[in-house]
Amino acid sequence: QVRLVESGGGLVQPGGSMRLSCAASGSDSSFYVMGWYRQAAGEQRELVARIISGGNTNYANSVKGRFTISGDGAMTMVYLQMNSLKPEDTAVYYCSANDWASRVYWGQGTQVTVSS
Repeated sequence: QVRLVESGGGLVQPGGSMRLSCAASGSDSSFYVMGWYRQAAGEQRELVARIISGGNTNYANSVKGRFTISGDGAMTMVYLQMNSLKPEDTAVYYCSANDWASRVYWGQGTQVTVSS
């Protein structure tokens, strides 16, 4: 059974930094895409950033230049380095992974709160 476990959320002041990590386990095959989504209260879940097998990355316009997604190369770990955080970045952040059969897996989510 595939498990995605996030870590690294919490409270940070505006302008601060935070790093999220996601560890994948239980897959008999590698993942094609790993990424981070977020869902603020009362809002729909949205893509923040993703990394594709081979290293290509995509970012939401709202986080470009502030957030950096990276992986371990084996698509078993994915990280999200978040800099210059803003109150509007407050949300539950979810790790996501797609396997080569197009199945999608989700982590349980980690709360990120940006507030003074």
